[in-house]
Amino acid sequence: MLSIPVSPVHVLFAVLALNFAVGSTVLTAQETAVVTKAVIDGTGPGWKSLGEADFVNVNTDPDTWTWTPEGVHCKGTPVGVTRSQKKYTNFEMVATWKHLKEGGNSGIFVWASEEALTGLKPNSLPPGGIEVQVLDHGYATQYEKQTGKKPDWFTTNGDVFPVGKSNMTPFPPVAPDKKRSFPTKNLSKGIGQWNHYYIRAINGEIRLWVNGEEVSGGYNCDPKTGYLCLESEGAPIEFKNLKIRELP
Repeated sequence: MLSIPVSPVHVLFAVLALNFAVGSTVLTAQETAVVTKAVIDGTGPGWKSLGEADFVNVNTDPDTWTWTPEGVHCKGTPVGVTRSQKKYTNFEMVATWKHLKEGGNSGIFVWASEEALTGLKPNSLPPGGIEVQVLDHGYATQYEKQTGKKPDWFTTNGDVFPVGKSNMTPFPPVAPDKKRSFPTKNLSKGIGQWNHYYIRAINGEIRLWVNGEEVSGGYNCDPKTGYLCLESEGAPIEFKNLKIRELP
């Protein structure tokens, strides 16, 4: 048998090669673990900014919505919505928002029907569409103080649910009423801090990413085409960087 001498240099290269191989394996595992992340800011082909000209006030005061080149300030009263000029079916949307008052409530309606918006009176919300919840953490605290009950039927981290006559099969985890999709992670930031939503709505399926990670959604949505709406729901809120990309 031939004996081959092994120098310290050969040993060093062998150790480095082994460390590189192990490090590559760990990196691959990490990459696999974060496949649900999507840091999408609405740049690239096909994206369109949404501004004042893209929305119609439905049932709020003329000064409820104050538009700027960056976005819109909502004073929160009266309760109601502003809707998109056009209907959308398959699309991606990004929105950045922050609540300005503790316990603030708002939302983004997707696929709101013409019927749900027709004749809508002030201090009411559309009885149709899929709502992407925009809720400050203080809302849960206030609810518990006022009712003495645990807020187990909603969360403040991006619920998605059907409204009124609309339907949706929610992704788990699911609220006690079996209609609302709860987030898989608590990622929303608190009052005065900007949050990023990425919404993907395709063929009756809706998915929500909160601050870069997918957390909630559902499928079998009915309707699966309609208007986008921003909610005025009792508290001041700001939206900016509203963008949409229509899909086939």
